[in-house]
Amino acid sequence: QVQLLESGGGLVQPGGSLRLSCAASGSIFRINRMGWYRQAPGKQRELVAVITSVGNRDYADTVKGRFTIFRDNAKKTAFLQMSSLEPEDTAVYYCNARVLIGGQTGEKDYWGQGTQVTVSS
Repeated sequence: QVQLLESGGGLVQPGGSLRLSCAASGSIFRINRMGWYRQAPGKQRELVAVITSVGNRDYADTVKGRFTIFRDNAKKTAFLQMSSLEPEDTAVYYCNARVLIGGQTGEKDYWGQGTQVTVSS
């Protein structure tokens, strides 16, 4: 069993900053990848940013240069630093982790409960 606990969402003005956190717990042998997806009303869930266990990063084109993802492996926690936020960034942000469970072969995706980010004046 793996649980992802998200925090850091809220209301921010355009141009402001916000930092999301995602802490993983459970019978984890290795977290191969962590990141965030987001879903705005009426739209499909989309990739925002991911980071691998060795620190490789991938970002959606719409957030490159504004968002930064990083992680603390010892705490099994990933962070998404969001800067220069725009109204178009408004969405529910879902943490995702691709995890290898101890005693098992093959990896599995787990999802957090989601946290609301609203960018508005």
